[in-house]
Amino acid sequence: MNKNFYGCIVAFSITLFSCSKESDSGNSTTDPSVKSIVVIASGDSAAIVSKINEFRLLAGNPLNTAPGATNGRREVNWDGVPAAFTNNNSYPFDFFGSADPALGNGRKRGLILNANGSQFRVDSSRFEQIDPSYPTQFEAFSKSRLFVNTSSPVTEVSFKVPGGSEAAYVQGFGLIFSDVDDATSTTVQFYNGDKSLGLFKAPVRSGNGSFSFLGVGFPEEKVTRIKITSGNGVLAAGVKDISNGGSKDLVVMDDFIYDEPRKLQ
Repeated sequence: MNKNFYGCIVAFSITLFSCSKESDSGNSTTDPSVKSIVVIASGDSAAIVSKINEFRLLAGNPLNTAPGATNGRREVNWDGVPAAFTNNNSYPFDFFGSADPALGNGRKRGLILNANGSQFRVDSSRFEQIDPSYPTQFEAFSKSRLFVNTSSPVTEVSFKVPGGSEAAYVQGFGLIFSDVDDATSTTVQFYNGDKSLGLFKAPVRSGNGSFSFLGVGFPEEKVTRIKITSGNGVLAAGVKDISNGGSKDLVVMDDFIYDEPRKLQ
């Protein structure tokens, strides 16, 4: 068990959700024995930052910036992505999961995006080059880049040992969404191998803010794969969000937060 998650359960008495059907917490799990710690928030940046910090502490300190750690956490905010991979669909699936010794430690965070025919885009213009209406809709939490799958609402994530090629697991993962309008279409599903650990819904944005945060920890499980569903539509020229008279809930992503990936045994 990751002692970071265990320690935070003791320190904060965070509720453990264990259920086999929809619950008031907005999550459902396929196995009633699976325990989960859910941290959610919505609103502007000031409204959600305390919950994000709560999940950071849950995931563990320190924030690791080099391979070789055994505890602590990793974060990806997309702002270190260079111009060559920004504002186009050429973002490499393993950009933050490289094992190349010639690359810097910033590229070695153990995060792998699974292809499945997908094209990923890191964007510094709030996707204005795709459709000029998007900058009024999407907001970056950590300025100024955002992230999206431009071919599907679904993004799948797996993990490697940072700096290495060995398959790894985490025990918690959280992320920030921008512009969640529909209460059912933005979800995160966690897996240990083929076993589903639960499907969790992101909260709808609230007040004047456009952000929704969802973080889930599993004190007794290994998370090897994550399926993120960001809304129910794909960004494209002329495609409008339901808040702008369209028929789709268009949602993009910002920061990812997860505990240190560990080698699968």
